[in-house]
Amino acid sequence: MKKTSTRLADGRELIYYDLSDATVRTAADHRPLEPTVTSSEIRHDPLLGDTVAIASHRQSRTYHPPADQCPLCPTRDDRLSEIPDSSYDVVVFENRFPSLAGDSGRCEVVCFTPDHDASFADLGEEHTRLVLDAWTDRTAELSHLPSVQQVFCFENRGREIGVTLQHPHGQIYGYPFTTPRTALMLRQAAAHKRATGGGNLFDAVLERELADSRVILTGEHWAAFVPYTAHWPYEVHLYPRRRVPDLLALDEAARAEFPRIYLELLKRFDRIFGEQEPPTPYIAAWHQAPFGRPDGFEGVDRDDFALHLELFTTRRTSGKLKFLAGSESGMSVFINDVPPERAAERLREVASS
Repeated sequence: MKKTSTRLADGRELIYYDLSDATVRTAADHRPLEPTVTSSEIRHDPLLGDTVAIASHRQSRTYHPPADQCPLCPTRDDRLSEIPDSSYDVVVFENRFPSLAGDSGRCEVVCFTPDHDASFADLGEEHTRLVLDAWTDRTAELSHLPSVQQVFCFENRGREIGVTLQHPHGQIYGYPFTTPRTALMLRQAAAHKRATGGGNLFDAVLERELADSRVILTGEHWAAFVPYTAHWPYEVHLYPRRRVPDLLALDEAARAEFPRIYLELLKRFDRIFGEQEPPTPYIAAWHQAPFGRPDGFEGVDRDDFALHLELFTTRRTSGKLKFLAGSESGMSVFINDVPPERAAERLREVASS
């Protein structure tokens, strides 16, 4: 992997990640951009103990532009985009409309491929490994920022998820706090450790899941399953078999196997509802341990956390979405219309040949 860092016209950082060490990146951003102005603010809810980011400047972000005006395609001819070069392998840059900025964290965009009409599942294994290396590198870099306590790499795919740009891309958030979902996991891990005299919750969950009937596929270093308590109609958790707290701690063997396993999962997701259905909308979310020791989690540390990826879709059947209605949105109690056992069965049925 070759890494080349540069600046866009408004001062935002952009990094090229290239497969070839011989690639040279010298293209300049010639757009007449004013410096980015953000209004991100972090507010703490005293009743729930969680956090809300207020970011009114995002109201003006780019919304479903035509393909020939996509800001994530390479710059070609007289069409100027967020990527100054005429080609790229993988690119990461600071979001022009960030939810978090400055002392409130950082938001980045990850462009997986220059092909506007592709999807992550279309990438080859070598290219997927490059994306994994980019996620890892950004996790390392953001972890050194004083305003960042947790790094979240994720992909939103599909209009139903709320994507405003159709080009295949993901995002990376550097939160200035430990997110509520991670905090819940850490509390459960601490309670399990106390109750079992030192046992690890994530190890216990993985062992139990792999002994059940909801396993989708396994490799020497990774395992994918539909969890017993799946919240979403089709939801898969992907764990490295050797527990590590974050992407940085993956060994070479796990990195080498990841592309094959992950691409197979994404291809199966696109087959769930049949070939005639539009591509399956999904969220793919990496869960990593916070950096440092978050307040309130006595008895656990980073090494007690287990890196894993959660992949799920909001589509519950052909032409129908799972909406977060009264119970889910009002009380945070999910109701799943698809039994996890049936979801696992379907995901095994649609294995690629």
